[in-house]
Amino acid sequence: MKRAYIAEALKGKDVDQEILVKGWVRTRRDSKGGFSFIELNDGSCFNNLQIIVDADLDNYQDEVIKLFPGSSISVKGTLVKSQGGGQSVEVKANEIKVYGFCDPDEYAVGKQRVSFERLREIAHLRVRTNTFGAVTRVRNKLAKATHDFFQERGFYYINTPIITANDCEGAGEMFRVTTLDPDAIPRNKDEVDYSKDFFGKESFLTVSGQLAVESFACGLSNAYTFGPTFRAENSNTSRHLAEFWMIEPEMAFADLADDADLAEEYIKYLITTVLNECAEDMDFFNKRIDKTILQTLAHVNESEFVRLSYTDAIDILSKSGQKFEFEPAWGNDLQTEHERFLTEKEFKKPIIVTDYPRDIKAFYMKQNDDGKTVAAMDVLVPKIGEIIGGSQREDNIQKLDSRIKEQGMELEPYWWYRDLRKFGNVPHAGFGLGFERMVQFVTGMDNIRDVIPFPRTPRSADF
Repeated sequence: MKRAYIAEALKGKDVDQEILVKGWVRTRRDSKGGFSFIELNDGSCFNNLQIIVDADLDNYQDEVIKLFPGSSISVKGTLVKSQGGGQSVEVKANEIKVYGFCDPDEYAVGKQRVSFERLREIAHLRVRTNTFGAVTRVRNKLAKATHDFFQERGFYYINTPIITANDCEGAGEMFRVTTLDPDAIPRNKDEVDYSKDFFGKESFLTVSGQLAVESFACGLSNAYTFGPTFRAENSNTSRHLAEFWMIEPEMAFADLADDADLAEEYIKYLITTVLNECAEDMDFFNKRIDKTILQTLAHVNESEFVRLSYTDAIDILSKSGQKFEFEPAWGNDLQTEHERFLTEKEFKKPIIVTDYPRDIKAFYMKQNDDGKTVAAMDVLVPKIGEIIGGSQREDNIQKLDSRIKEQGMELEPYWWYRDLRKFGNVPHAGFGLGFERMVQFVTGMDNIRDVIPFPRTPRSADF
């Protein structure tokens, strides 16, 4: 008999028909009337399916009454309309097969309340909880919606390298990749001889796929990458991970305004998809995690994002009368407290801040005519702050070379990137969205470590 998933069974289309379901026991309670109620979940949806088991079932005494949360079973029975409240249908079991029992004294997630901090220590089991099952389903829907959004608009999905010799951001916070023996490192005078290493040069895990995807946009017009990135930043905050996923679209023949329009459209597309297709999970987040999350998302969807220059933003912050931990000043980057003030108090809607000082932005951003700013943008949303960072790319090779040198980097590793400015050069623009930040924003989860399956942070790589 073919297995039915609980999400389909709960729709009630097969009432009074025999059904086979499989999953993990969430609860079991026994009635004095000679039967038990089992709440079964298989991960296909938030809600459980109730199973009614009569005591005269063959293995009732030997196995059924030993089923504790976490036990895995299959159930054959009849799908019937429920006699009680809380569910529309339930299953009257004719046969139960036990795949695996679960010791309630050792099974940590079977207990009623387990802190998120404790669950991070048992990340291999936390997906069985309501919260992390819901996070996973929403994350999955956001990933699919990302591909749908860009594919519908003629973007090509490009798999960019994870291993690179280039520092895209110029910040130097990169994980080195090497096969050199740490006990016998080859040296040329006082320096490590990377010519003896696997790739013949110093290599790293990528901090961004942007530079690589630019080359495809400069031949296919529109391209995007969606992959893992790595930052060796020693940050133990609720907003930072050492390994995270980035969505990075790139458009040829586009400027900063085109970039901002795409970013706003993309965020609204993701929110609309989740609200329409993850109603049960989002209702849970609204009740248990953030009681304003549905209101916030609906408001973002209905809002026209404010376009605001960095200079104007600094002026607003300086005149606000608000006490900040970091005083706003022209030439300094905006802090999260500044971003949240602008989105939550000043404008009460998302903002796209543009034209940042050139000295605080990456070398690849197009320099404006004023000589002080670059054609950059950050998309700010309530509760999170920056969720997207992007720019028009510098298409003048002399200016690009000058910026690379200014940041203390060599031109040679970027020879191929500079070639894009030599052969059929075009204006182009793109952005990066940290996927976990988006999942965090949509679900209302406080800590970014709780929206990625296995968080990688300083001193934490256990799974």
